[in-house]
Amino acid sequence: MSKIEINNIYKIFGNNPQSVLPMVQDGASKEEVLEKTGHTVGLDNVSVKIEEGETFVCMGLSGSGKSTLIRHINRLIDPTSGDVLVDGLNIMNCDPKQLIDFRRHSISMVFQRFGLFPHKTVMQNVGYGLEVQGINKDEINTRAMEKIEAVGLNGFENQYPSQLSGGMQQRVGLARALATNTDIMLMDEAFSALDPLIRSDMQKQLIDLQAELKKTIVFITHDLDESLRLGDHIAILNAGKLVQVGTPVEIIMNPADEYVKAFVKDVNRAKVVKAKIIMTPSNQFKGKDKSNNRIKVGEDQFLEEFLSKIVCSDTTVEVVDKKGDIKGYITNKELETSLVKS
Repeated sequence: MSKIEINNIYKIFGNNPQSVLPMVQDGASKEEVLEKTGHTVGLDNVSVKIEEGETFVCMGLSGSGKSTLIRHINRLIDPTSGDVLVDGLNIMNCDPKQLIDFRRHSISMVFQRFGLFPHKTVMQNVGYGLEVQGINKDEINTRAMEKIEAVGLNGFENQYPSQLSGGMQQRVGLARALATNTDIMLMDEAFSALDPLIRSDMQKQLIDLQAELKKTIVFITHDLDESLRLGDHIAILNAGKLVQVGTPVEIIMNPADEYVKAFVKDVNRAKVVKAKIIMTPSNQFKGKDKSNNRIKVGEDQFLEEFLSKIVCSDTTVEVVDKKGDIKGYITNKELETSLVKS
């Protein structure tokens, strides 16, 4: 069972969405529905499964439905049709009390615009979710301070949001989400309001924290580089429809349609393709006995990490596991195949 299952979600915005639903289910486009009924299709039959402990990225252009989708997971938005299951619980069946309990203890959210209380200190902001949970004050302070330190804000706990930079404010938002110790974190364009250097630093911090905490993270972005850096799996939406789900390598190497191709056409594949993805397994390699230049690389190394070491055309890359055993080989043939644009 997946951690989160989104099954056949339709979301139609307007005065009478149920009356428009059959039209959408029969294949009418977003544009047709808007022109004929005045309703807007937010999501059109979207189904995804998100596994425990992974970072699942939803991306697309403005209006693609990605933010609408993430808000169904904590039922900030109810679907026109479809179900959302978390740990097997269909949250569409939750009554108001169950829903409040679910939001307090199972799921947390980091917003694009930080969402901090201006009249509360960093410590008070980070501890707010724990206060809502009914945790005693001493434990609130202890746990809040742990998360403040985890995001690198030690020494700023008594400052107010107005005294912090944008990047620091977003760290507070991240610490607040971590403090409640929920299994699931929803991050809606969490870093898009930040300057590029601060954004890159926050991405690295999230990667480091995730390596330690293994939360289930659903991350919304319109930035392909960000999705490739963060995502274990990426879902690409277009006009409310899910057009492709896959690993970063699958998205780059095998785009599902012209829309995805346009997204990935300028990506440096060397940044996302690992050695083990393109190697020829050792038991299938025909050039083992040829005398040529050789270098060793780890199977999880990205191509960009060793391309500069390949000094001539007859260089063979030996791909090794953590024990140093050779798992496969890479020659110029594999490199050319992996780096050529579709």
